[in-house]
Amino acid sequence: MLPSTPANEAPSRVSFWRAFLFWLKLGFISFGGPAGQIAIMYQELVERRRWISERRFLHALNYCMVLPGPEAQQLATYIGWLMHRTWGGIAAGALFILPSLFMLIGLSWIYIAFGDVPWVAGLFFGIKPAVTAIVLQAAHRIGSRTLKNRPLWAIAAAAFVAIFALGLPFPVIILAAALIGYVGGRVAPAMFQPGGGHGAGGQQVASAMIDDHTPTPPHALFSWPRLSRVLLAGALLWLLPMGLLTAWYGWPHTLTQMGWFFTKAALLTFGGAYAVLPYVYQGAVGSYGWLSPTQMMDGLALGETTPGPLIMVVTFVGFVGGYVKAVFGPDSLFLAGAVAATLVTWFTFLPSFIFILAGGPFIETTHGQLKFTAPLTAITAAVVGVILNLALFFAYHVWWPSGLGGAFEWPAALMTLLAALALFRFKANVIHVIAACAVIGLLIKTVTI
Repeated sequence: MLPSTPANEAPSRVSFWRAFLFWLKLGFISFGGPAGQIAIMYQELVERRRWISERRFLHALNYCMVLPGPEAQQLATYIGWLMHRTWGGIAAGALFILPSLFMLIGLSWIYIAFGDVPWVAGLFFGIKPAVTAIVLQAAHRIGSRTLKNRPLWAIAAAAFVAIFALGLPFPVIILAAALIGYVGGRVAPAMFQPGGGHGAGGQQVASAMIDDHTPTPPHALFSWPRLSRVLLAGALLWLLPMGLLTAWYGWPHTLTQMGWFFTKAALLTFGGAYAVLPYVYQGAVGSYGWLSPTQMMDGLALGETTPGPLIMVVTFVGFVGGYVKAVFGPDSLFLAGAVAATLVTWFTFLPSFIFILAGGPFIETTHGQLKFTAPLTAITAAVVGVILNLALFFAYHVWWPSGLGGAFEWPAALMTLLAALALFRFKANVIHVIAACAVIGLLIKTVTI
């Protein structure tokens, strides 16, 4: 067990390996989505160990929330980099996702290889309604924090109509929202102020190892040569695997297209994982056929029940796509799925590391209050409408699995309502709701067989 710092002692310098053990531990306990993960880091790093002050912690968090990508993983990368240079950031960010990567590869294999076994089918029969309620709760949670006035409500409604009725691509909606936010921020700046953060703040009394007035370490100071090296390294880390995939398999190949698609997805994840799920659905399910709508929902359920960022659901998408497409032939299905899952995770998270290692020195050098931009506020408002559409899409496939012309699945609808009641009224834990619905689904399938 890693010890906390006594309240009457100043924190001493933390070694790389001591921090390494903490980041490893965090990778296994980082449940609860970004809010829960950030709260865990705040409690451990600010309050208990006092490795960083609250002000510096929130300063880093504000930067991470402006970026596309999973802010909790980026925050871990930022603090690891601030403490122990580049390798500290890489270790913190990688350990945040590696446990989830291995777990999801194993669970994805069990799902795709044994998913037609009756008891497994029963479990997922119950899980799907829970996922529908969870996505609806995500829309409510983000909306209650963001939609503070009529213009933002209007943006959310327009985004919903654009994707639900008009079928516009997700990137078009995001770009339109950003443009509206940019203009609105100039015309009516008061209407586009940020609606709030994760609420992980508190009162800090004792000093921290990296305190409010601790000088920025030399490695964290901005310099053009360092920025050039980071950008060059990041470009090579993207170009080399993409170039090799293109050379070996060609541009139309499944693995090559996965690398390209999830690179684009990584740059569009403003507003968290739920915001990019419609884009992933449009591409992975609609355009490429890597998995079915039902499998997408099952993957989201697995992502909710494992540690790490929820965007790790892309690992499941990659595994199922590689497995189903048999990219290495019919005798190497698990290998195909595992390689595809690993590649997808690489291309999804590489931009996050580049953003932190390239932008962190600028943020530290210009040490001041980082404000949310008006375009980001508008994008977040649009995300609410997009997520609501996703909830309706899931509900349709759960309640009418054979289409509107087929039978209405009333047990699934009832479970959705019960799950929503547990989440909204009783503030139940997401994992508990999924587990309860899975058991109910298993019982229903057992009785009806």
